[in-house]
This record gives sequence, structure tokens and C-alpha cells, in this order.
Amino acid sequence: MTPRRPTGGPLVSTFSTPAAFAPNGAVAAKATDLTKVYGDGETKVVALDHVSVEFRQAEYTAIMGPSGSGKSTLMHCMAGLDSVSGGSARIGDTELTGLGDKRLTQLRRDRIGFIFQSFNLLPTLNALENIRLPMDIAGRKPDAEWLDRVIGTVGLGDRLKHRPAQLSGGQQQRVAVARALAGQPDIIFGDEPTGNLDSRAGAEVLGFLRNSVRELGQTVVMVTHDPVAAGYADRVVFLADGRVVDDMANPTAESVLEHMKRYDAKGRTS
Repeated sequence: MTPRRPTGGPLVSTFSTPAAFAPNGAVAAKATDLTKVYGDGETKVVALDHVSVEFRQAEYTAIMGPSGSGKSTLMHCMAGLDSVSGGSARIGDTELTGLGDKRLTQLRRDRIGFIFQSFNLLPTLNALENIRLPMDIAGRKPDAEWLDRVIGTVGLGDRLKHRPAQLSGGQQQRVAVARALAGQPDIIFGDEPTGNLDSRAGAEVLGFLRNSVRELGQTVVMVTHDPVAAGYADRVVFLADGRVVDDMANPTAESVLEHMKRYDAKGRTS
């Protein structure tokens, strides 16, 4: 269901701006002439067609486009979850193309956070154990002060001993958000993170992601089909036919919806 932004304007007006965390517009991730092709011959599908785009530090970016536009493929290639056919994908100064499986696994573990539509929590662990799990696997001790800030940001202080079955869907996704934030990654990628939530829970999770950018200086890139969800972001990148076709700053649900109406089912301007 479609999450709704709470009434009364933006969630917060007193948070630090992204520029306070990244004064020089530093780049967290960058694609240059990125191409992804599936199959060959008659079955060849060009999912990404020479895409170049930057995602700046301490900024909340939504990626939108019609079905089949390449938005999820772009996220997967930028996160090292899928190989690329050509061009460059970077996390900070690290080039992903050419990295072996071991190096990619280490990079995803240490520098990237993930939030998916399905919460991917272990049912036998409580909320705190699920949040700490990636760091425990990596043998890293969490920063206690940072972890407390993350838990406070997503409002889980009174749910840490609860297992997933004892939590609502919205609370489970909050655990997943906290898990992604806990390791202080360079960037967080979200793939339709509110897709399984009702409107109220979805609005809460989107608000927590927004707060993580404003209060914690986190970098978030979220794939979504929902104009209301995109309205929480600082910026929207629009894809169509595997190409970046527009880039909108300071989006609102209304402006995003009007923009999406410009594209027909094939993604071309109407």
C-alpha cells in the first residue's frame, strides 16, 4: 500500500542539511557509461544502456522508472550484486568491475547496507541480535554510541528483546533499517523497502530513512515505483529504456507523479 507523508509538511525542519556532512558534494557511488546486457542474439536484452550517474554522500536518492526501465538492475550493479557488461561502477574510490568474489563479498559486508522488500530477519534471533548479526559474522565489535543512536533513530528501544514473530511488519522493517545502518556503511541501497507494508508503517520507515540522512549523515539510494515514497527523498533519478532520462531535486509526491505521467508504458516521453 502507498505510504503517506504525515500531515504538516516535512518530517523535520531542524536537522542538519546533507551539505553539513558532505560539504564538497563528495560522491558515495558512481556509474560511468555503465552497460548491462542479458542474453545474446534474438534473446538479447539491454537492461542498462550507457548509464552515467553519481550518488552523493549524505543524500537520499530515489530511483524511479516504468517496469523494465532498469532501475533494480542499476541498484544491483552499483551494489556489487550483479556483474556489469561494460563501463564502470564505483563505491567511493573502489572500482567494482574486475573484483573477485571474495573482494566483492568483503566490500558488501563492510561498506554497503541493504534493505529489501522482504525483511530477511532470522526468526530465532531477537531484534538486537538481528541488528548486530552482520558485524558478528564479520567479527567486528559495534560502536556502542553509534548503535544507540541508530536504535533511537528508528524507535526500537523497547523492542530489542522481541523476536520477529513478536513484531509487526513495520517493526520488522525498522529492525532491517537499523541492521543496515549499524555497521556505518558508506551507502545503503533499498529495493522497494516499503512494498510489504501498509501506508502507516511505510510512512514510518521512510521517515526513519530520511532521519538517518539528516541526523546521521547516511547515504541512501532507494528503488521505488511509488511517487509518495519518492517524495521523501532529496532527489529522484528517472530511468527509461535503460537510460537516465531526468534528475529532479527536492521532489514532492505531486511533482514526481506528474513527471511519471510523461512516460508511456515503454518509458518514452509521450
